Amino acid sequence: MVARASNLPTVWSNCLAAGALGGGLETGRMGVVLIAASLLYTGGMVLNDAFDAEFDRRFRKERPIPAGILAESRVWQVGWWLLAAGFLGLAVHGPWPAVLSAALAGAVVLYDAVHKRTTLSPLLMATCRFLLILAVAASGERGITGEAMWAALALSGWIIGLSYIARRESRRGPMAYWPLAFLTLPAVLAVLVHGDHPSGGVLVAGGMFVGWGVWCLSHTVGRSQPHHGRTVAGLLAGICWVDLLTRSPDPADLLVHGGLFLLCLLGQRFVPAT
Repeated sequence: MVARASNLPTVWSNCLAAGALGGGLETGRMGVVLIAASLLYTGGMVLNDAFDAEFDRRFRKERPIPAGILAESRVWQVGWWLLAAGFLGLAVHGPWPAVLSAALAGAVVLYDAVHKRTTLSPLLMATCRFLLILAVAASGERGITGEAMWAALALSGWIIGLSYIARRESRRGPMAYWPLAFLTLPAVLAVLVHGDHPSGGVLVAGGMFVGWGVWCLSHTVGRSQPHHGRTVAGLLAGICWVDLLTRSPDPADLLVHGGLFLLCLLGQRFVPAT
């Protein structure tokens, strides 16, 4: 079980953007936040396997629990411990980070428990990332700013759109395209926030965001044999460009988020993103 570790760079990207939008965090505190967010994400992925164990026994016998590679009881234990450790790593930064990290942990568990039984699972997934942005921003010097709230909304739209496409991997029938409008939300919000005087960094980030999004969707939209998996994996890596678009990035920011984007793509060669 690899807990979709290839997506971890997108979690780090979320934290770096949220921390900056919240007024900045000291290096040590940011390190704690990055570790805590990683533990929350990994714990959620581990618990996802535990909650899906019965489904996997019926339909995906190659998965670690039904295949006998891992004991179900141990998976539950590890998942809960990781989630608890991640919560504590964010909660120590103050009352609001504690409240929001508790809500985040609850949203993660709710998603794991019901995602196969509800059409609202994309919204639940988006809620998890929304709360992560706010929890990290609340740990910063200025707390949850208007920019941080915009960033959380932009990221939520992106997650809803890509999660809808991900659900199409296991479903038959024609694909509705209206949910893809959520993918444009980061661009809309970037225009509202940066439209009057966009910096060079914003223009570069916007170009990467649009170009990468179009390339990813080209594997699915209008195709007689759509490749949903390739589109979703690409859009997941594109979270790094969404995060960059929500701020006024300098060259160092472009380098860091671009590096995380490439790290995500590299990780996907070894660990499937979905």
